[in-house]
Amino acid sequence: MPSDVPENPAGSYEAVLFAAMQARDPATGRHCNRVVALSVALARACGLAEAELEVIAPAARLHDVGKIGTPDRVLHHPHRLENEDWEIMKAHAAAGAALIMQTAMPQREAIALAVRHHHEHFDGSGYPDGLAGHAIPLHARIISVADSYDALGDARPYHPARTHAQIMRILNQERGSKCDPDLLRVFESMIGESRLRVP
Repeated sequence: MPSDVPENPAGSYEAVLFAAMQARDPATGRHCNRVVALSVALARACGLAEAELEVIAPAARLHDVGKIGTPDRVLHHPHRLENEDWEIMKAHAAAGAALIMQTAMPQREAIALAVRHHHEHFDGSGYPDGLAGHAIPLHARIISVADSYDALGDARPYHPARTHAQIMRILNQERGSKCDPDLLRVFESMIGESRLRVP
């Protein structure tokens, strides 16, 4: 874990869930650790209090924990998912929130809420609940930007790794539809000089 990410009182519950997710799919584990660093950096750039990071850091680390229950044929599919398989993949957000709610980790409700809604889109076209704008929890909107940046910069079976410039061009095309425009503005300013920036 990067040293500038705060220690989190979620403790062993978070560690166990993360270990299970990493064992299920090591690439997802690596992605989630990068999303933690990006989310914490964005939250700090937004001026959020350190106490808020005690929700954002574990939620970012566990945002894909629901993929533990995703079948291999969907999780490791080499192409973009369609139809029934896409619906199965989309279930990971709500499943992850439900897993977190089975623990006794501190602030589990806020952490679960961020995990459940990290795929909501600013225009209401996301999932699982079709929330829009500021009805989407702030923690989830922060994780969404970080998640998108890292996913676009990472090589996947269905797309190559993009450069920083290519990623920002895509994210700016999604400004106000997928991404919170105000958060994206802060992120763009922050990431330009950050060690977390992809090449």
